[in-house]
Amino acid sequence: MEVKVLDINGKETGRKVQLSDAVFAIEPNNHAIYLDVKQYLANQRQGTHKAKERAEVTGSTRKIKKQKGTGTARAGSIKNPLFKGGGTVFGPRPRSYSFKLNKTLKRLARKSAFSQKVKDSELVVVEDFNFDTPSTKNFITVLKALGLENKKSLFVLGDSNKNVYLSSRNLKGSRVVTNSELSTYAILNTNKLVLMESSLEGIEENLSK
Repeated sequence: MEVKVLDINGKETGRKVQLSDAVFAIEPNNHAIYLDVKQYLANQRQGTHKAKERAEVTGSTRKIKKQKGTGTARAGSIKNPLFKGGGTVFGPRPRSYSFKLNKTLKRLARKSAFSQKVKDSELVVVEDFNFDTPSTKNFITVLKALGLENKKSLFVLGDSNKNVYLSSRNLKGSRVVTNSELSTYAILNTNKLVLMESSLEGIEENLSK
């Protein structure tokens, strides 16, 4: 599959790159995408939630009234979960929400996400560029030229580029990552996926193993 290469001015360079059909033109597997995104979001959870149970709340363990003859339910202590200030029944405890997925499924999910972006015409390839110094203004100029000023965009670099990364850091709708930092969630959670020419080889190499 051939894709036109654009420059930072949004113009066609006259060149085309060959994208691997095995990565960018498969039939998207929605279930694989679901599992990979679910794992990513689960890993973001801290799992530090905690509620005090009966043994942990402050209060006396003295029996607050006699067992029989009161006309109401029996009660053992003021820490009874039925009373205000009592312990919580089966409350949340700190735990990890992470779970494992095998590498084959995660690669399938990543390829499905790329293929979905191609199918939706939300993927563009741009020739590599750099800034002499970090400049948000210059990065905004690039976004405007590519028609991404008011869209959520993800720029994928072949190698880390400090100036380009710092130039985008203050912009809420744009992110810059290297191909090794890509996730299925990041690919799908964007209106436009912008791949630098130098990132293509690494992406295809990582997903063709």
